[in-house]
Amino acid sequence: MTSTISGNNALPLAGIQVLDLSAYIAGPYGCTLLSDLGAQVIKIEPPEGDNLRKYPSTLEAESRAFIGVNRGKRGISLDLKSAEGYEIFLKLLLGADVLVHNFRPTVPPRLKIDFQTLSQLNPKLVYCAMTGYGSSGPMANNAGYDQVLQAMSGICDSQGMGKPEPEIVYGSVVDFYASAMIANSVNAALFKRERTGQGSYVEVSLLASALTMQSTRLVWAEGEPKNIERDMRSGGITGIHPTKDGFIYLSANTAHFWQALCTLLGLQALATDERYDTVRKRAENASIIVPIIRNALQQRSAQEWEVHFGTQVPCAMVRPVQDMFEHPQVQAEGLVREFSHSKIGKYKGITGLIKMDHAACATERAAPDFGEHTSELLAEYGYSEQQINQFRQRGIVR
Repeated sequence: MTSTISGNNALPLAGIQVLDLSAYIAGPYGCTLLSDLGAQVIKIEPPEGDNLRKYPSTLEAESRAFIGVNRGKRGISLDLKSAEGYEIFLKLLLGADVLVHNFRPTVPPRLKIDFQTLSQLNPKLVYCAMTGYGSSGPMANNAGYDQVLQAMSGICDSQGMGKPEPEIVYGSVVDFYASAMIANSVNAALFKRERTGQGSYVEVSLLASALTMQSTRLVWAEGEPKNIERDMRSGGITGIHPTKDGFIYLSANTAHFWQALCTLLGLQALATDERYDTVRKRAENASIIVPIIRNALQQRSAQEWEVHFGTQVPCAMVRPVQDMFEHPQVQAEGLVREFSHSKIGKYKGITGLIKMDHAACATERAAPDFGEHTSELLAEYGYSEQQINQFRQRGIVR
């Protein structure tokens, strides 16, 4: 298993304080990535909690999605609409380096948490607004969600190519790409602050994320029609194929891998046939080649082919996600670790996604229970036990 950087002081964002006011996936996971790098993240939830907690889940005590998205944080529930709640928030803000939210553009001014207001109180603040569509234009105040943007931006249309209907790409791919953009942008703003001493307003949108994911398609040369084939799929060879038992994904775009695939399948005649010696030719002749390859694949199971191809052909047996917990490569990289949660007890989850100096940057803290660290955090900011109890009784904190 890969080594881990131990202790927040050894991590690159040690000493950085992040206030996470965001909900669902993109904003929260962006903050989780910052936590992996050593930032101290405080997740601030409204009295009703992050909506992701309410999502259907076969894990009874807590939403599986919330647990998976919010590791590495301390949690507090705070009513920002109350005078006392807002005052508590401002105390947290004065000690913060970064604030991340995913409110629609009209909401922060109403809650007095807009950049103009907060940067006057904390000029070094890196303020990150995660929006659906950006802060300008006719859709700026529309609610943006992963699959809404998939449908709007062409992802569903492309995924359903050749099928009767468009298809969603499941797994919240736009959200998670946006989370990486959040972490990258915040780190860039922190680097800028090191040089200038000034904070920054950072903006990331689901729209920009969905379009960025399609950079290979979104190229429109002068003089060519707009409505043209933009897909970059390389033809029928590269893709998922049935075997004697199960399915396997094969990639054979280069001459080297095409030769290796044909040799290991016992189809040397294909490898030397000039009609199929380029990716384009193989794509044009897929109706001829694919049946031959699939017939050969019926000799073994997907797992057996994966072993047989080894390092010579890029491939993967199609597996369910739960197989990743104990996959030897995942284990070797230390990407699955054990956490302990106040409600669900011990569980395995993903961490250590980034390595630095050959060691994984990983958090050991599980996602917080709702309001789990409210008393702890308020005490750190100077509130007495009596004050905290009064706040709870009045619904200002949970």
